[in-house]
Amino acid sequence: MNATDLYPRKPGETGGLPPALTPAPAPKKKSTVFVKELSERDRYRILKHFLALKESDRLLRFGTYLPDEMITKYVEGIDFSRDKVFGVVNSHFKVVGVGHLAFAPREKLEHGVEATEKDRVAEFGVSVSDSARGKGVGSRLFKRGAIHCRNADVDTLYMHCLSSNQTMIHIAKKAHMEIHREYGEADAYLKLLPADAASMLKEAVQEQVATLDYTIKANKRAAVKWLESLPGMKSDD
Repeated sequence: MNATDLYPRKPGETGGLPPALTPAPAPKKKSTVFVKELSERDRYRILKHFLALKESDRLLRFGTYLPDEMITKYVEGIDFSRDKVFGVVNSHFKVVGVGHLAFAPREKLEHGVEATEKDRVAEFGVSVSDSARGKGVGSRLFKRGAIHCRNADVDTLYMHCLSSNQTMIHIAKKAHMEIHREYGEADAYLKLLPADAASMLKEAVQEQVATLDYTIKANKRAAVKWLESLPGMKSDD
């Protein structure tokens, strides 16, 4: 006896189990997202990432539309010795996600300044390329920024965005941040726990793994470019 004996086919059916008994397709497995701290050597790749953002995405990221000239000025002004910039690179060694963690005096907070006694707070901004959306890149960048703040003795993480920026609002709500909305803009605050041995180890391991992933992709890209330079050789990568 087989399935067709128990569930005879109707005229016109080609066979197989009834829809109710057909196994559901296996869910697609999300690729692992590695977040690495970027440096001066990555400035050009960061610039290319921002210049590739659409007008609407630039508006959401910066709160106003920035032309290419202003984007270039912003990237050129990033101080890697003061701020922290985290990034995600794809298999083609292109930056597809950037998280900028900027430190500022606590007086910058308009709401909740009394929540911290530390001398400084951290402001976080994130952008993700079209090709990398829906993969948890923004959330992973935020988590990396948050754990770095803990380990840098900063207990308040702050995000400012337009109220229409649903991606940032989603990240803020997911992290249980306190959100204040006013005049079409939103400020979100997250109180962080003090650093401990586990948080220190976690960040160190994440950076080591991400550095290995970054190095492999960089070497692969270098090999592809070398092959493309050979006469008669061309790669689709």
